[in-house]
Amino acid sequence: MKSDQMMRDFKVNFTEKEISSVYQKIKDYPWSTMPDLDGWVHGTNKKYLKELCDYWISEFDWHKHEKLINDFENFTTNVDGIDIHFIKKKASNPNSTPLLLMHGWPGSVIEFLDIIDKLANPEKSGANTKNSFDVIVPSLPGFGFSGKPTKPIGPRKMAEILNKLMIENLGYKNYMAQGGDWGATIANWIGYDHSKFCKAIHINCLTMRHPDGPQSDDEKKWQKRFDEDQIMQDGYRTQQATKPQSLSYGMMDSPVGIAAWIIEKMYFWSDLKDNNLESVYSKDTLIANIMIYILTKSFNTASWIYFGRREEGGRFFPKDFKKITVPTGVAIFPAEMSEWPPRSYVERIFNIKQWSEMSGGGHFAALEKPDLLVHDIRKFFRNLRFNPYDEHGGQSDL
Repeated sequence: MKSDQMMRDFKVNFTEKEISSVYQKIKDYPWSTMPDLDGWVHGTNKKYLKELCDYWISEFDWHKHEKLINDFENFTTNVDGIDIHFIKKKASNPNSTPLLLMHGWPGSVIEFLDIIDKLANPEKSGANTKNSFDVIVPSLPGFGFSGKPTKPIGPRKMAEILNKLMIENLGYKNYMAQGGDWGATIANWIGYDHSKFCKAIHINCLTMRHPDGPQSDDEKKWQKRFDEDQIMQDGYRTQQATKPQSLSYGMMDSPVGIAAWIIEKMYFWSDLKDNNLESVYSKDTLIANIMIYILTKSFNTASWIYFGRREEGGRFFPKDFKKITVPTGVAIFPAEMSEWPPRSYVERIFNIKQWSEMSGGGHFAALEKPDLLVHDIRKFFRNLRFNPYDEHGGQSDL
């Protein structure tokens, strides 16, 4: 199906009726039916969730966060029959590189609101305008403000869709891509399938695997640790990869249920101080991200990406895999819930040009350590400049 290249202005604008309906469901939640279990070992802590929900209905202002999104230029455009929403921020430097920033699950464009301007207008924070980017931040297909596919699609198909967004709909000849979580997986596939157009990728998570598996003793030890660690992480992933529809019947009508499902991941996947979720995130940030899933009614289709990946072949690249040759930057945050393999393993997948091990931060790097991430992106990409409208990609130092 061809892309409809028309760009449509978009504003986030939910009615008071829609917002009030969410709040009423929170108020009506039967808290007394939930047992008072201590800590987080059984899942989301009831005491904290109740505290968050009380704040949600008494102090949280959704319209404030609508405005933060709408302060940027927002558009939708049709790609392969799906309306794709994206934020676009033009760089201060007219010769800047297009940069595709991609979120994952359970994230949204909320993750990037604080770094978009830093990447597009570095001079505002004292950096050189040569380090600026035209920043494109899409809602993934089926997520947030984007349209919903009619059936599950996986990250490889999403890579195709977002490459078309950049090349066919936005008119760039070349671009660079960055992501964490599913955004990183999509960046992998963009680098693998669309290297004619994508000239470099930067990732802060690795979910894909080499078809030959671990080779050295260190790699085999890593694989054993990873498998053991993921036993307690696999529940949500298995459910969403096998029977996402069954889960969604309960979630689609329960703001508290969606909040509990997402907050658990924010707690366990982040670099917290003293096990305090709010040592990293404000209540407002947590709720704003959750509200996107609720108000757009996208919890169901957002979870489909897990099912879609399974249909595409799972974690492993194809048996005839050939190394991804585009220059690749790796940013490793110490509390990343998906432990990175040894560099020797990663080198067999990517053409690594930058390997950064960060001093702090976890899975949600753009929210947890925005300045570290921005610095690493700038550092990696500054020597890869090219003309985004030049079919041949201009000159590269690599």
